[in-house]
Amino acid sequence: MRRYMSVGLAVAAVLTTGMTPSFGTPSSGSSSSGTSSSGTARSDPLAEFHGQQLTWSPCRQGLECAELVLPLDYARPEADRISLAVSRKKAADPGRRRGVLVLNPGGPGGSGLDMPLFLAHTEAAKVYDLIGFDPRGVGGSTALTCRTVPEFAVMDSRPADSEFPKWAAEARAVEDACHRAAGGIRPFINSANTARDLDVVRAALGEQKLNYLGYSYGTYLGAVYGSLFPNRLDRSVLDSSVHPEWIWREQFRAQAVAMRRNVEAWAAWAAQHHDRFKLGATADEVMASVEGVAAALAATPVADYDRTKFDATVGVGSRYRPLWSELANAVVALRGGKASEAGALMARSAQEDLVSGVFNTVTCEVDWPTDVETYYEDMRVFRDRYPYGFGVLRAAPTTCTFRTFTPPEPAVELKRAGYPVGLIVQAEGDTQTQYESGPAMATRLGHNLITVLDEGKHGIYGGKNVCVNKSVDRYLVDGVLPASSSECPGDPRPDPAQESSAQHVQAYLDGRGVSAGF
Repeated sequence: MRRYMSVGLAVAAVLTTGMTPSFGTPSSGSSSSGTSSSGTARSDPLAEFHGQQLTWSPCRQGLECAELVLPLDYARPEADRISLAVSRKKAADPGRRRGVLVLNPGGPGGSGLDMPLFLAHTEAAKVYDLIGFDPRGVGGSTALTCRTVPEFAVMDSRPADSEFPKWAAEARAVEDACHRAAGGIRPFINSANTARDLDVVRAALGEQKLNYLGYSYGTYLGAVYGSLFPNRLDRSVLDSSVHPEWIWREQFRAQAVAMRRNVEAWAAWAAQHHDRFKLGATADEVMASVEGVAAALAATPVADYDRTKFDATVGVGSRYRPLWSELANAVVALRGGKASEAGALMARSAQEDLVSGVFNTVTCEVDWPTDVETYYEDMRVFRDRYPYGFGVLRAAPTTCTFRTFTPPEPAVELKRAGYPVGLIVQAEGDTQTQYESGPAMATRLGHNLITVLDEGKHGIYGGKNVCVNKSVDRYLVDGVLPASSSECPGDPRPDPAQESSAQHVQAYLDGRGVSAGF
């Protein structure tokens, strides 16, 4: 089972002195009460970092890139140092420029250097310098790299109880391998330090404040930054938000629940079109047909198409509404003993989303249960109730179960006290960051919520949703908030009479959203 990959979230406040950690949140957003807004006062232990002169050079299809030097440990800024890779695309309309918009694609562990290119077509790109970066531990910055280990377990969407210890053993082996290879930097690869890094970026750019756009895990990072540096954050957009009270195990478990909801919504739609697909006249009958195919594939796979691939297909296909016809046709084909090219594309898409060094470090910033039986009990439930889209994986032991390091700081208390009202964008059918997460974060921070109706995408702004783009652009460019709670339509459900194709599936998956990660 390859859940864990070698690419690699303890959060806390900023320091009040150079040597002693302070776990309170600074009211000024700076490192010292005597520090100037640019961070250059002598009382500032980070003055040399804030005062860096960036050297920009061409890179990445017209972007500019630069490197910053940062403290590894903000409690000891005079000690070890790391590098941070930053990219920039200057405002297309310099006469209207209103500052910088810092971007993060999520992950945790996603590279953000190309993010300015993804958003170059937006209205926001006209008035902001778009700033991308590779967070500490990632890619072009000082990287956290972990060694690979042999696979102990076979990926199975419905594993037998006897297989559970193999899942746990692999998670333990991955954690041990990362512990051996990660050197001394691993405890400091976390959300709070990444937020601190962003404030050094702000100061080095000569900006009094930054504006922020984060997707997925990047929403949490943005909330942490605003909690630590409230007077340094201006406008903020959190797209596909994590739940502020589900950090992090419950967030994973809820992914499986969201996947099941999408499957049930698709089943109700397929039942409405029983004359076309003949999978059942009610949602329950359609679900029975799905389980019948799963049972048949468990006994006799079709070519190399087994029950696990089928469960992955059902999970992905039900999530994305425009693919509902293709999913129904794939189920029909497999029930007849024929492989489905469209279904295979959906199954592969599910496996490509399972990535984890920086991911396996940042998600361990809070304590997880250490008794494997806790996970095994959940796995039994999830295997039976939430098999679609690898739901059981969300309940299984992770590297955090066997964490080999102690986070140096407690998690930051998320709050908004001192920066403007922002926006939360949340899709009803999102499975990586479930819909409940958006309203919960909006309530916690007092932000306005845009609900994207009947939509399974993860990462909406900057894509093809005209309604979301218009609302977010008006906020970022003109500062005009939409209603405290508003709605935008998602991608339409398909016409079942239209012919479907694997090409349609591939084209849709290629353009489904900005972030496929957590």
